[in-house]
This record gives sequence, C-alpha cells and structure tokens, in this order.
Amino acid sequence: MSSSQWSDLDRPPLRGAALERAVLRPGGLWTSLRVVTQTGSTNSDLAAEAARGAAAGAVLVAEEQTAGRGRLERRWSAPARSGIFLSMLLRPDGVPKQRWGWLPLLVGVSAASALSQVAGVEVRLKWPNDLLVDVGGEERKLGGILAELAGDAVVVGIGLNVSLREEELPVPAAGSLALAGAAVTDRETLLRALLRTFDELYADWAGAAGDPEASGLRAAYAAQCATLGRSVRVELPGGRELLGEAVAVDGDGRLVVRDGAGEERAVGAGDVLHVRPQQA
Repeated sequence: MSSSQWSDLDRPPLRGAALERAVLRPGGLWTSLRVVTQTGSTNSDLAAEAARGAAAGAVLVAEEQTAGRGRLERRWSAPARSGIFLSMLLRPDGVPKQRWGWLPLLVGVSAASALSQVAGVEVRLKWPNDLLVDVGGEERKLGGILAELAGDAVVVGIGLNVSLREEELPVPAAGSLALAGAAVTDRETLLRALLRTFDELYADWAGAAGDPEASGLRAAYAAQCATLGRSVRVELPGGRELLGEAVAVDGDGRLVVRDGAGEERAVGAGDVLHVRPQQA
C-alpha cells in the first residue's frame, strides 16, 4: 500500500455536518461552521465575507490551505488533513477597540486549555501568539494565531499541527500533537473542545467589556505563558533588538521585558526568541 493511501487512512476528512450539530447551539457564539476541502487562506476568505456583512460567529475550517499566512507575512503550509486550520469572524460589540488586541491572546488561552485537557499533553503559550509543546525534551512550535481587522470585525485564524510526522515538519523547530505523544489526535474531538472553550472564555471577556482583569484573561494568559520568567531576545521593528527577562504581560497585552540595566520596557510588537541566560 502506498504512503499516500496510508496517509488517507491516518487522516480522515472532517465531517462538517457533525461538527455543526456539536458546536452550533441556541444562544451560543457560533452562528455557522463550514468545512472546505481547500482554500488559499481562511483568514482572507472570512475577511472578504466580513466586508459583505457576514454575521459574527462564522467559523471556516479548511482541510488544506495553499496560501496560509502567519505573523509578519510569513508563509505557512502543511499537508492536507494533517492539522486544524480555521478562522473565526468576531464582532466584539460592547468591547472598546483598544481592548481588541487581547483577542489573539484569548484564542491562545482557549486553545492551550482545550488541547492540554483533551489531548493529554501540556500546551504552553509563547508571547504573543505561538503554541508550544515538548517533543523529546525540546520546546517546539505546535501552532500559531493571526488576528486581522476586517472593517468593524476581527478575523482570528489558528493553525495547529496535529498528525505531522518528523519528516513532514516545515522547520526543525516545529512540532505536532502526535510527536508530543498526545493521547487524542482526532481532529473533530479537538475542534469541538477548542470552539466550546473559546465560546465560554469569550463570553466572560466580552461580558466584562474586554477588561483583562475582570474577565480573568490576563491571569489565565500569564499562568500558561512559557515566555514569562525566561531570558528573551526581542527583534523589534526597524532592526532593533531588546535583550532581558520577560517579567509580565501588562494590561494592554504587551510583554514587559526587564533589560540588563533593570529598566522595564513594554513591547507591543516584535519577534520573541527564548534564549538561555548566557545567550542573552
């Protein structure tokens, strides 16, 4: 039997109708859920739908993305049906726009919580929007989150490596739930848990007008963040660099870094690398 045939058996397609029945409920956040075989980018597709007035709570899941995007316009790809590739359309009415920056962190907390509980492996967060797992004692990237404004809406996409094998990884620093020894790699089970968890946490956050303290979001993020307490190198816009210890996430979701002189600086954008103390 060819490897592609084995791959088909190992990676069954998602059942869109079953997911709809499991996730859509009266009074819940989600209003529609579609599964497509292939698309360029689920974020781009939902942003276009948002511009046409699509309702909040729409979820688009792709079995394969041919033009997936990560932060800083990085390209992102994975074999068909090897992961969870989805975007959600949100219209956070009642939440001031200055607090919308917490949405990717909220997705991260939801994903880390749901996957840790259901898959049986510890999933941690790297500021601002990466998910990490341990593979053979090495910290590896499980997935990433990308939030984009779409008029009066926000589209948040998430990509998670579920069944990728070592030889399929795009870079050595990548990982997957399978490689981390997850007890569950069924994508439908993982998707249901992720969307239900986000629904619950989003309701708390939106109900508190996006306040990260009152909703408990800042504390939850800090508890799951692998970046805090670590020596980091932050590559800032314009080619600048900040070295120091990540000590906190502030009320705006920014990473607070204490440099060698003891000065604390809040970083709102940048690429963060976890480094050993001697490297800093």
